[in-house]
Amino acid sequence: MEISTVGSYRAQWGEGPVWWKGGVYYVDIEGHCVVRWEEGKDEKTWPVAERIGFVTPDEDGTLIIGGDSGLRRLNPDTGFITPIADPEKDLPDNRFNDGKRAPDGRIFAGTISMVKKQGTAALYCFERNGELRKVLDGVTNSNGMAWSKDAKTVYYIDTPRKEIWAFDYDEATGEWSNQRTVVDTSHLDSSPDGMTIDKEDKLLVAFCHGGCVIKFDPATGKELARIDFPCVETTSCCFGEDESELFVTTGIKKDLLEEDAGRLFRVRF
Repeated sequence: MEISTVGSYRAQWGEGPVWWKGGVYYVDIEGHCVVRWEEGKDEKTWPVAERIGFVTPDEDGTLIIGGDSGLRRLNPDTGFITPIADPEKDLPDNRFNDGKRAPDGRIFAGTISMVKKQGTAALYCFERNGELRKVLDGVTNSNGMAWSKDAKTVYYIDTPRKEIWAFDYDEATGEWSNQRTVVDTSHLDSSPDGMTIDKEDKLLVAFCHGGCVIKFDPATGKELARIDFPCVETTSCCFGEDESELFVTTGIKKDLLEEDAGRLFRVRF
């Protein structure tokens, strides 16, 4: 296994990597921009003028982003941004945080209470017809999501609970049901953040304040492997074109000097 940084961009708080069209797209939440890294090319950035929690490609080739002012659509060719919806505009301390596109094309995105007010955030579904509906409420910090290989199970993290939940997923309706806890991380002194899943349906979870990505078996809840990084704020992860490469975003801890904090890491297996 080889761990290295890629690109030259240093995020204040990198998050939400997704592999698309031969490169990694991710966000710099506090740097207010979307970043794209591709091997052998200069990084490209799109300023978004606010804190931005996630980026994910839509079926039409545009990018769906979520942040302080709700969900918006970014045209990567022009940089033009158009609003979609802001379901929590009456909650000024909330913003969109993590989001993922489901295998069926629906986009799920959740919010975070920036003042850590318990249970005031939620998870939403952005349907392919443009409808936005609430999926879960009573959330505090909506974070990682991942779908099983058969798309019948979705995994989800509400970070302060320090658990990974599983739900039955209905591709016909996009509904989540039968909530249960599959991994308990309360014994760790860090917090589960972004997440991805491999071809064997094992979960890889980045731990904020933990400087690591941990692989779990959701069938047993057991830790299978751990990858350590030279900076404490590991925030999320995604695979590249295949599972020979894992990309990991990081952030800068304000009271700690770390040379590679905020960089995008690549793990080669």
